[in-house]
Amino acid sequence: MNPDFHFIDYFIFALYALLIVGVGLWVSRSKGKEKTAEDYFLASKSLPWWAVGASLIAANISAEQFIGMAGSGFAIGLAIASYEWMAAITLIIVAKYFLPVFVRQGLYTIPEFVEKRYNTNLKTILAIFWICLFIFVNLTSVLFLGGKALDTIMGLGDGTKIIPFMIGLALFSAAYSLWGGLSSVAWTDVIQVVLLVVGGIITTVIALDNVTPTGGAMEGLSTIYNVASEKFHMILSPDNPEYTNLPGIAVLIGGMWVANLYYWGFNQYIIQRAFAAKSLAEAQKGLAFAGFLKIIVPLIVVIPGIIAFTMYSQDMFGAQEAFNTGDAINYDKAYPWLIARFIPVGIKGLVVAALSAAIVSSLASMLNSTATIFTMDIYKPYFNKNAGNKALVTTGRITVLVALLIAISLANFLGSIPQMFQYIQEYTTLVSPGILAIFLLGLFWKKTNAKGAIVGVIVSVPFALLLKVLPIDMPFMDRAMYTLLTTIVVIMGVSLTTAKDDDDPKAIALDQQTFKTNKSFNLSAYAITVILAVLYIVFW
Repeated sequence: MNPDFHFIDYFIFALYALLIVGVGLWVSRSKGKEKTAEDYFLASKSLPWWAVGASLIAANISAEQFIGMAGSGFAIGLAIASYEWMAAITLIIVAKYFLPVFVRQGLYTIPEFVEKRYNTNLKTILAIFWICLFIFVNLTSVLFLGGKALDTIMGLGDGTKIIPFMIGLALFSAAYSLWGGLSSVAWTDVIQVVLLVVGGIITTVIALDNVTPTGGAMEGLSTIYNVASEKFHMILSPDNPEYTNLPGIAVLIGGMWVANLYYWGFNQYIIQRAFAAKSLAEAQKGLAFAGFLKIIVPLIVVIPGIIAFTMYSQDMFGAQEAFNTGDAINYDKAYPWLIARFIPVGIKGLVVAALSAAIVSSLASMLNSTATIFTMDIYKPYFNKNAGNKALVTTGRITVLVALLIAISLANFLGSIPQMFQYIQEYTTLVSPGILAIFLLGLFWKKTNAKGAIVGVIVSVPFALLLKVLPIDMPFMDRAMYTLLTTIVVIMGVSLTTAKDDDDPKAIALDQQTFKTNKSFNLSAYAITVILAVLYIVFW
């Protein structure tokens, strides 16, 4: 183990682990009755708004952000924060326009909506797709990045401990989520999100204090702004070497919307928290709360990357030796290097606990959602239509174990990928535009039918791949937007030419009352919009 990680750090980390597992198991108690599917998969529909919002952020913020986004902060700068800040306004849109329709349907899963709006075949196709995405992309990448981070901080930093750390993270997340389901995941997330925000702020403040000889966080912030001023622009110019990752104004009016609307509106392990709320109003307030939290996330995940870049450019504290790997720069080492290098004994244990909280909460969320989709959309309709609560819950638990075993066995093959956050975003956008088109038209265009949706989703992936292999240098966000628009045209064309009636029989009836929201939500929406407008004006 790393000699810089002392006994007191291990002790604090162990206390955190015992607290999370203890709370998770305590919450999971069935109070003497058999746990139902609603208990296990939707937390008995009992979550208040603050638990919904906290759990959303805990599920979202993981190694992809702390490790991957900090690495992109090193390489790109504050512009990568668009994923976070635009997510805040996306949450408002989802809460007002998507969530009311979903809640009215009484859903367990997103594929369930597809079946009600289209047909069973399309639901099954998408259910299998999401299960594969969660296991082969999300779980594996979070496990790998998490193991890599802990190896840098707690291990020897040479990669020899990555697999043991990955196994440890997997067992940790399974220890309470396997038994308790979404109740355990959501309520422990409340603790996890407090810890990850506090730990993230501590890391940022201490790193800022060390970036200037005179010390002081505000002085450090001024230093990185002066030394790395090129890293504080939200909208990149075409001559910026990172323009292909964040293509200027298209971030605001183009492909970023594809990524965000797909992720926050139709991603099972995110939206499942809203399904578990006490009511629609509580769910909407929870999403607004999450929107406010998203505004502060760049402070704890992007600014540390810019600090690391500043130290690298000034060759402070041996940064160049630490980050140079052959002919390349290991961007994703930024956050764990800052922790290992600057966080003092005792506090280091707390900060590593915060990082682990981010990783474990996301793993638990992905596992629970994988189990929910497999159990409710694959197992029950195809293998045991008359399955009772006991069979459904048992199947969910078995699914969690199988998913973990597969992810662990594959995670180490990811190897060292520069800017893994961007890597994940790019390859997700091969499939997200087609799915987003299906949902948008299914929700808001009554003429959309199942044939159009199936043809559209089949066409979308080859079209996205074609744009990727064409001999033109097109940013992947632009490819995502073109794929979305093309898929919408295909779905509309097929639907219009194959429809027997003016409107599809399964079309959703919408009226003004559907989208009516209360005063507190409206005020939150206005406040988030104004804050984001100011941020983009200041850092344009």
